[in-house]
Amino acid sequence: MRSFALAPVAAACFLSLAAQADPAPAESLDKVVVTGNPLKSQVLAQPSDALSGDQLVLTRAASLGDTLQGLPGVAATNFGPNASRPSIRGLDGDRVRILNNSGASVDASNLSFDHSVAIDPLVIDKVEVLRGAAALLYGGNAVGGVVNTLDNRIPRVFTSGLSGAAEVRLGGASRDKSGAVVLDGGSGQANSGFGWHVDLAGRDAGDQAAPRFDSDGESRTSVRNSAARSHGGAMGGSVFFQGGFAGVSLDDYHTDYGTTAEPNVTIRMQRQRLATAGEWATTDGPLHRISWQLSRNRYEHVEMEGDVAGTTFKSTGTDGRLELEHAAFGPIKGLVGLQTEALDFSALGEEAFVPSTRTRNTGVFLLEQAKLAGVDWSAGARTERVTVDSDGGDRFGAPQSRRFRPLSLALSGVVPLSERWSLSANLNRTERAPAYYELFANGLHVASAAFERGDASLGLERSKGLDVGLKWEGDGSHLHVNVYETRFANYIALQATGETAANGSESLPVYAFQAVPARLRGVEFEGRWQVQPALAVLSQLDAVRGDNRATGEPLPRLAPLRAMLGLEAKHGDWSGKLEWRGAARQTRVAEFDTPTPGYGTLRLSLARQLRLGQTDALWYLKLDNLANKLAYNATAVPTIRDLAPQPGRSASTGLQVRF
Repeated sequence: MRSFALAPVAAACFLSLAAQADPAPAESLDKVVVTGNPLKSQVLAQPSDALSGDQLVLTRAASLGDTLQGLPGVAATNFGPNASRPSIRGLDGDRVRILNNSGASVDASNLSFDHSVAIDPLVIDKVEVLRGAAALLYGGNAVGGVVNTLDNRIPRVFTSGLSGAAEVRLGGASRDKSGAVVLDGGSGQANSGFGWHVDLAGRDAGDQAAPRFDSDGESRTSVRNSAARSHGGAMGGSVFFQGGFAGVSLDDYHTDYGTTAEPNVTIRMQRQRLATAGEWATTDGPLHRISWQLSRNRYEHVEMEGDVAGTTFKSTGTDGRLELEHAAFGPIKGLVGLQTEALDFSALGEEAFVPSTRTRNTGVFLLEQAKLAGVDWSAGARTERVTVDSDGGDRFGAPQSRRFRPLSLALSGVVPLSERWSLSANLNRTERAPAYYELFANGLHVASAAFERGDASLGLERSKGLDVGLKWEGDGSHLHVNVYETRFANYIALQATGETAANGSESLPVYAFQAVPARLRGVEFEGRWQVQPALAVLSQLDAVRGDNRATGEPLPRLAPLRAMLGLEAKHGDWSGKLEWRGAARQTRVAEFDTPTPGYGTLRLSLARQLRLGQTDALWYLKLDNLANKLAYNATAVPTIRDLAPQPGRSASTGLQVRF
């Protein structure tokens, strides 16, 4: 939807909402996040955020990265509109753990920026984000943070009867046509019943519209080869018994999308996932809760050059997790856990720059919490055993095997300063085993337009981090401030070597994975002020700075200083939000990168709650980039940045019906 006849009407409606009082008290936006606190018993010290309900509906985008990039400290890699992975506090790739219902989401998105995350945002119920190291519970790959998508494909709470939701979305910069249907049902009783779930979703989008820009010597108003189609579905069920449940689900997700970097290459991707999960809890005895989950994933994507199949990537992964919560010892509550992962990866074709590999990871972790001297303490440890085996090959040499024993420790505390103020601190020591591509890559990587070379002799990536936060919670208002610093003794970075490699008639730069000393530090601010029952002022700011401590060179793909100012109004069943989001010019860039101009964009949204008997609905209208500002993302790789600017002016609308 490109017409803007509705813009003046929408703006007038927003001002009208702001001028009218609403007798209902404002709802607090303080969010409950359980991903980082399986004990669910104390305040979470780690900086966190969550999107659910109407907030998720209004924020949801085509990719997981674009859905979350407005959160404090969270950016997106933006390899075009279809492959966008979250980047947290300047860290991306294998340092940000993406989970599905707390289990591994097996795909190839960490291998290359043009590979999309195999999770459809249309069917998730909630997204939880932990900013900063979460290795204690989820392994060294979570040194940057965790993104956990939650759905009800395995029902965890008994609900009798039939419920569900259906949503249709139209418009946007890609002329999106998408929809989803989710159904949940149950029979029997909470202690002896059965619950089931079914969902279906699909999306059809064209090339993304953008403000006029120059690309490959031509002037354009759309991002080439950025169209996409996807569809998926799932079914699941659970049996409920005294103290718990046990369930299973099966889902299948397909997407075909243009890679943007090349005008005639598309990716056909499919992921199938079989999962089981359950929990049993009691208040008696030494063991209070047992929870488990196990998933088997099959992932494949084929890079199509026109109608000819090119490189094929395959991943088969199994992820298991067991948690045992023990009875309290005085003020101390805690649990012990076991997590296992197995990943078999292969790439076949001319552009396969990584050999076939097998990764095995077994981790044991301990988490204990207590309230002592008025402070909510949390402490724990995790030890892992990781093996990475390469099959070798013509370009990759003889088969090789590496073994690692990462150890991670964490200590945190939350101090209530008054009824509304609290101070938190997190101290962590994290070790991460190198990923298979960091060890064994050796070939042309089209997404980065470079020849990438791994180093099979790399050791553990070690880091120490400190995060300090200050919170104020009022009636419908809040203020959150976090400052952090992480020091890496040997940050595994992809560094330019100064060499070149021949690729047909052209020469490409050679980049090698090397361990360097590095430091990341930053600040995050988020505030909401309820100035009257119908009107709130919103604000946000974040900044991150990263350096190679040996050379002083900036770390790559760091977001610049970002800020947001907004107004949120509500009256009766109507609500509206007006936001300005800006980013400063990014001049601190790595070698062979270029500065990114600053920008500011304006967006407006309106929503109305509708009620028809036992059914309620949410209608919404979103107007994005109202001034049609040209903007480029500093966290995208340089090869794609000039080809795929941020979306231009657009309008979209949707309706979600819930029953």
